[in-house]
Amino acid sequence: MDLSPLLISISTSLISTFITFILGILTAYIVANYKGHFKGFIDGILTLPLLLPPTVVGFVLLVICGKNGAVGKLLGFFNTSIIFTWFATVISATVVSFPMMYRTTRSAFEQIDENIISAARTLGLSEKKIFYKIAIPLAEPGIIGGIVLSFARAMGEFGATLMLAGNIPGKTQTMPLAIFFAVESGNMDEAILWVIIIITISLFMILLLNYWSQIQIKIMEKRGR
Repeated sequence: MDLSPLLISISTSLISTFITFILGILTAYIVANYKGHFKGFIDGILTLPLLLPPTVVGFVLLVICGKNGAVGKLLGFFNTSIIFTWFATVISATVVSFPMMYRTTRSAFEQIDENIISAARTLGLSEKKIFYKIAIPLAEPGIIGGIVLSFARAMGEFGATLMLAGNIPGKTQTMPLAIFFAVESGNMDEAILWVIIIITISLFMILLLNYWSQIQIKIMEKRGR
């Protein structure tokens, strides 16, 4: 049996989760501390991929990254393209999973006591040190949760990947795509196997998140004593 869909899904999910981890934390912290009138609009734009159908997200990415799009024209100068490549699977997974990381982390940042941040500024800490020495540790449970949810969302991505990367066996075919086309061809045994693998991975991620939450609760209880 060809295991390339499993390898492609895992590699795509890991890299997209790493990207959303960096971009999600930075964006969430900036938006959480932004007090302007456009906060709601900015938050809506950043959350939009979570609400839109994946095929719509894939179409927008196809327009942007296609040969007539802004990104496509830029890449055209280097005689390259990302359409129907493995990089397209990463881009699709990153875009659709980003809101999970962003919203979870932003909520964690917004729950931090502002008095702690104010006290840190009074003591002369720079904004950079406040970010990685105070905000990040205090928001750690939310960040971990965002990582798990982002990975799971990237692992299950289908519509945007199909639109932007296509279904090329051994190159862009992820497990969700393998399931769909296995069913289309009547190969139910293969489809069931991929479904079991995805369910197993997703269940493992949920158990990991629950285990981490229990550890955090125990730590908080010890600190309370």
